[in-house]
Amino acid sequence: MEQVDKNINLEKKNPEDVKKNIKKYFLVGWEFVQVIIIAAVIVLPIRYFIFQPFIVKGDSMVPNFHSGDYLIVDEISYRFSNPSRGDVIVFHYPLDESQRFIKRVIGLPGETVEVKDGKITISSQSGNTVLVLNEKSYLPDLLSTNGNNKITLKADEYFVMGDNRQFSYDSRSWGVLPKKELIGRAALRLLPVDKLSYISTPIYSVNN
Repeated sequence: MEQVDKNINLEKKNPEDVKKNIKKYFLVGWEFVQVIIIAAVIVLPIRYFIFQPFIVKGDSMVPNFHSGDYLIVDEISYRFSNPSRGDVIVFHYPLDESQRFIKRVIGLPGETVEVKDGKITISSQSGNTVLVLNEKSYLPDLLSTNGNNKITLKADEYFVMGDNRQFSYDSRSWGVLPKKELIGRAALRLLPVDKLSYISTPIYSVNN
């Protein structure tokens, strides 16, 4: 009988305490939901409209970028300015937009780009200026750009190449890159940690 009385006493709870506990748990839960909502409001626009991650796959950008490198892509800059020669960009592959490629901008709208005898020659829209592109700032001295291409770019068209010229599938193979396919400029390398760095656009020296 004594045991039964103990159980009965244990089951008796103050209704006010029960209400307070329910209210407390509700408030804690609501605060957690608020944190999630605020985080989503802040993070999602940044993730989808300003910056997004990109993991390099393949060796087309060797020796400057390797498979597995974790990059942050700046998606907003090209809404206010155009790509510059030398920018490392991420874009939708024009022949299959489900794929994302990473390459370097070589030719700009209106220019004529010619790849021949291991050299890249760029002519201005007027044809009065002819430049042989010097890429020593980011390519090994012995690297030669193979191919035999000559193309005049229309407005909003770019000629892009991978840094690993002998093994890159780029504009020499599939043609020009329309501006509408651009995702953004590779701005920061986060991984591997020992290569953490800002990705700058090279300052070209050109030979007439």
